[in-house]
Amino acid sequence: MKSLEELKAIREQMKKQLDIRDQSDSNIRVAVGMATCGIAAGAKPVLAAFLQEIDRRDLRGISVTQTGCIGVCRLEPVVEVYVPGQEKVTYVKVTPEMVPTIVADHLVNRQVVTRFTIGAAEQEEKA
Repeated sequence: MKSLEELKAIREQMKKQLDIRDQSDSNIRVAVGMATCGIAAGAKPVLAAFLQEIDRRDLRGISVTQTGCIGVCRLEPVVEVYVPGQEKVTYVKVTPEMVPTIVADHLVNRQVVTRFTIGAAEQEEKA
């Protein structure tokens, strides 16, 4: 850090991320499983990717939170999306590369990305 302006810019960026992570009046909630199993499987970069993508798109009404164990450790990292009036959607084996698709298709356009869901993963395991 070389100047007060850089420090202020960092502060503003972090403030935006905190706002995204805690919007109590939000319409949509994205919960990233951050128990030890999720963290070991790569949930921290997934959480960061959601924060960055939502900030990059300047989306409002979406909060990103972290939660404990969701109960399907073999499918970590797990992300649950709650849209008011709709059934919860559980995304599994989520990578940071999948996040822009989930944000664009599900959070913005309200189209579930079924190929990333727990239902698709369970079908794949049966095959």
